[in-house]
Amino acid sequence: MFADRHIGPDSAELSRILDVIGVGSFDELIGKAVPATIVDRSGLDSLPAPASEQQALAELTDLAARNTVAVSMIGQGYYDTITPAVLVRNIVENPAWYTAYTPYQPEISQGRLEALLNFQTMVSD
Repeated sequence: MFADRHIGPDSAELSRILDVIGVGSFDELIGKAVPATIVDRSGLDSLPAPASEQQALAELTDLAARNTVAVSMIGQGYYDTITPAVLVRNIVENPAWYTAYTPYQPEISQGRLEALLNFQTMVSD
C-alpha cells in the first residue's frame, strides 16, 4: 500500500519521544504547546481511508482534469523592446550579479532584479 510507505514512528518510538520531552501523551504535549483557543477537537474522523498509489494518482488526475485551462499571462518579459547592449553586457549577462553560491534560476532572477533596481535608482538620482 502507498500509505504503508509513509507511516511515521511505531509505538515504541513514540513512547521514547514522549519520555525524552517529558510528557505522558501527545494530548498533554498539545495542551502545553498549543493555545486552547485554536485547538480543533473535532477529530480526524472525516478523513477518507488511505489509498493505494494507483488510487491516489487516479483521484488526483481526475481532480486535475476538472481545471480550466486558460492563457497564461505570467510575465516572461515584453519582447517588442530593445535593451541597450551596454545594459545587456554589464547587467543582464554579467555573472557578478548572480548569487555566488548556486547557479539556479531563482538566484539569477534575484540578481537581475537587484541590477535593475540599482540601475533605476541611479537613473532616478
